[in-house]
Amino acid sequence: MPAFLSNRPWLLAFLLGAFSVLALPPVHAVPVLLATIPGFLWLIGRAPGWRRAAWWGFGFGFGFHLAGLYWVTHSLFTDIGRWWWLVPVAAPGIALPMALFGVIPALAGFLLPTGWRRWLGFGAAWVAAELLRGVLFTGFPWNLLGTVWAFHPLPLQPAAVIGVHGLSLLTVLLAGLPVLRHRAAWAGGLAVLLLWMGFGAWRLAGDAPRDHAVRLVLVQGNVAQDTKWDPARRMPIFQRYLDLSGEGARAAVAAHPGEPVLVIWPETASPFLLAQDAEAMRLAGATLPPQALLLAGTVRAEWGADGRLQALFNSLVALDPTGRAVGLFDKAHLVPFGEYMPLGGILPIRMVTGGVDFSAGPGPEVLRLPHGLPSPGPLICYEVIFPGRVVGEERPAWLLNVTNDAWFGVSAGPYQHLAAARLRAVEEGLPMVRVAQTGVTAIFDATGRERVRLGLGDSGVVTAALPAALAPTVFARGGLWIPLALMAICFLFSGAWRRLSNGENRRLF
Repeated sequence: MPAFLSNRPWLLAFLLGAFSVLALPPVHAVPVLLATIPGFLWLIGRAPGWRRAAWWGFGFGFGFHLAGLYWVTHSLFTDIGRWWWLVPVAAPGIALPMALFGVIPALAGFLLPTGWRRWLGFGAAWVAAELLRGVLFTGFPWNLLGTVWAFHPLPLQPAAVIGVHGLSLLTVLLAGLPVLRHRAAWAGGLAVLLLWMGFGAWRLAGDAPRDHAVRLVLVQGNVAQDTKWDPARRMPIFQRYLDLSGEGARAAVAAHPGEPVLVIWPETASPFLLAQDAEAMRLAGATLPPQALLLAGTVRAEWGADGRLQALFNSLVALDPTGRAVGLFDKAHLVPFGEYMPLGGILPIRMVTGGVDFSAGPGPEVLRLPHGLPSPGPLICYEVIFPGRVVGEERPAWLLNVTNDAWFGVSAGPYQHLAAARLRAVEEGLPMVRVAQTGVTAIFDATGRERVRLGLGDSGVVTAALPAALAPTVFARGGLWIPLALMAICFLFSGAWRRLSNGENRRLF
């Protein structure tokens, strides 16, 4: 190791966290974790006290989240004249609070003695940090370590039992094996990896249920965010979606006569308030054949009796061929700063588009469709990143994620978002249909196998049958209690609780 790094442990921790991001989508260089995780554990073991360990853990977390979330800066370029001053601070501003979660595994690695107890406790603490990250600061479980396996459905299958947090635990423990320095540890790790992949192969080899006799037409308009709300371009953009929808729907009907068709647009695809604009609804409905419905992302407004705007919603509306609204869903989990300003407007800046906060819908629910069509569970934008929280009291027939990743351009962000959506399909045993403004649009079946895809930056339409659901998975039934239980078991076996209860935590003070 270069001397300048060994003499600068915080910088080394930062670099270890940043290089760990290479394992995440879209690179998926998973073996890099065999160097960065043991390196972090080795570094923490050299800390002279708990404050240094915590500081170095913060450095690791800051490097991990800064490198993993660099793409948030791209959203500022849609109005660079206004937000130029935020360019150098946007990504660090998000990474700083996220870096606090790196302190938790760092303290666990510092507290426990060298060997398998430190290794096991570190893994438990990593999962604890991920679980907390999904709740605190309104929740932001982005780039969970289990998503490193989202390049193929085979290694994702255990998520049907233990969820993405369980995959994170297995990943940290396997990557940390070099610190054990024992052949038995490597043999055990190899056995776990073989069982892992064997379970995946067994699950994928099972008989899949037959697809629904429903054709999906996914429309990706590829509209750049900085042109989307330009008044002069609204009608051309709307016409682009109408033309693509009509073309795709007619092709689906010709290829599969008699089957119902669902045409789906991405989040806020309509440049008009589609749910309330009678002429826009009529035009949209006119593109549909008689057996088709349109599910379209749109902004929805509510006005008071005095004509004043009372509320805005990020919505999904279902339209029939007559242009009549036959279903509606409002986004529930809003994006801080992007869709509402936290702290009740105390902050002296207004970053929300249009300067008006969006209102939240009731939460995960089933969108009822007419004619007995399979009802989806809509998830708008980043609602899909929350494991164990994408299905409400009633289980839908499929999951529908509409999103506008145009904010983040050609970057790692859309691919990281796609990986989260794929994992929700495996966890819940439900097909995932994802429609994005600029990409990536895709369909995954209930085991995470990809059926179709429209790449990032493409404009066009893809059609496919709607995959059927599997029976509720173990994770769908147990939810986040399962990774919580795994974390607790690892914590107990590590002996950390015994050291704390016996007063053997002097190193912390």
